[in-house]
Amino acid sequence: MIYSRFFVCLLSLALIVCQLPFPTAIAQEERETQRDIKIRKLTPKTRLSLQRGLEFLASRQHDDGSFGSGSRFRRNVAVTALSGMAFLSAGHTPGRGKYGKNVQKAVNFILSRCQPNGYIIDEPSKSHGPMYGHGFATLFLTQVYGMASNKDLRDKLAKAVTLIVNSQTDDGGWRYYPEPIDEDVSVTVCQVMALRAARNCGIFVPKETVDRCMEYIKKCQNPDGGFRYQLTRTAVSEFPRSAAGTVALYSGGIYQGEAVEKSLVYLLRHIPQNQRFGFQQHYFYGHYYGVQAMWHAGGKYWDQWYPAIERELINRQMPTGGWSSTQICVEYGTAMACLVLQMPENSLPIFQR
Repeated sequence: MIYSRFFVCLLSLALIVCQLPFPTAIAQEERETQRDIKIRKLTPKTRLSLQRGLEFLASRQHDDGSFGSGSRFRRNVAVTALSGMAFLSAGHTPGRGKYGKNVQKAVNFILSRCQPNGYIIDEPSKSHGPMYGHGFATLFLTQVYGMASNKDLRDKLAKAVTLIVNSQTDDGGWRYYPEPIDEDVSVTVCQVMALRAARNCGIFVPKETVDRCMEYIKKCQNPDGGFRYQLTRTAVSEFPRSAAGTVALYSGGIYQGEAVEKSLVYLLRHIPQNQRFGFQQHYFYGHYYGVQAMWHAGGKYWDQWYPAIERELINRQMPTGGWSSTQICVEYGTAMACLVLQMPENSLPIFQR
């Protein structure tokens, strides 16, 4: 009788795993055994660059735990979340490590900006696309889930996820505001990453939500392998959103096939050329996703990409230790650069292969 019950439990668990909306850890482990992946350790030069970057970033935190500067992005939830993730990626968890207090203060700030309906926003600094902020803030909370001491974290995280689910459009995407009336591939990928991370830490995400958003992502891919901004606009591919689209494919469990191969070939046309100066639109956003895409691809893609972006970012670092972002703010640029350079550390759950 005991063995019969045990077998039934195992069978039930197997059925649940088979219905999970995002790729399971088992599937990812099996995928790892099929590829020869060389883990490239950080060089002393890169570690020094990161040390300077994190020191600079810590010095820019406000007393209330937020990050960001300027009239539009001071105390922005997206900038705060990405800054917190930069410290997490270096092994500093809430209350532990050299920057543990910085992480905990960032968590406290994000939780203080959670509205009763789940929306995570700081009204004075919401910028033009507050769902970006909501997506990144939700992602950050998933990464500290189980680490932070805040008792209300799970409830606020669950509400944030529910808001994402409820604001999805019929076509499967999201746009700047939590209203199901419009969508674009950029904001959609931000929500996809948050949903995948939420599922990974045990927050319920409906399978139909994932199915619809993956269909939308696939429809946005152009014949050249890149991704268009919206289905209603001219089919023009650009690197930043194409990098994001590629990561979304991986997040949705599409590891192989024509869609992935075409997107990787497209991205390689935009491999960093060690440009120390010069403006590139959405530079850090693009390389935040670009390095993730190549990390998941592994092999020749990673071997070509990481040394190129590593060299370029180190050369772009300012004497202060930070990285300048004329579009957003210096805290954003620094957080993104640190996240990109730390990718080989494989620390954050959402980035792990």
